[in-house]
Amino acid sequence: MEFNNQLSIYLQIADHVCDRIQLGEWVEEGKIPSVRELAVSLEVNPNTVMRSYEHLQQLGVIYTRRGLGYFVSPGAVSKVTGLRKEQFLEEELPQFFRKIYLLGIGLDELKDRFETFKDRQLKAQ
Repeated sequence: MEFNNQLSIYLQIADHVCDRIQLGEWVEEGKIPSVRELAVSLEVNPNTVMRSYEHLQQLGVIYTRRGLGYFVSPGAVSKVTGLRKEQFLEEELPQFFRKIYLLGIGLDELKDRFETFKDRQLKAQ
């Protein structure tokens, strides 16, 4: 995983965990890597992973079983999707609208390009 300077590392790790959940790699009620395991695989400090896990716990995405580790919460996929959708609509979409307005890109062109994107995604699966 490559980190960028735009966002705190613990939030980038939380996004990484959410990606795994949304992609179905880590299933609801399934155990996820321990703090140490994830820290080693991402080459980060375990305290940073711990902060990410605590953040995700507060959001209700993961939970801990004492002595057993961390697990994906029931309903985590819809929770993550909802959180990410809200963030996109509130933060990223207004910037996107501003850019397409300034560039004079119409909705028809966007729709065509989106359909092409979806077709490529389906073929890649």
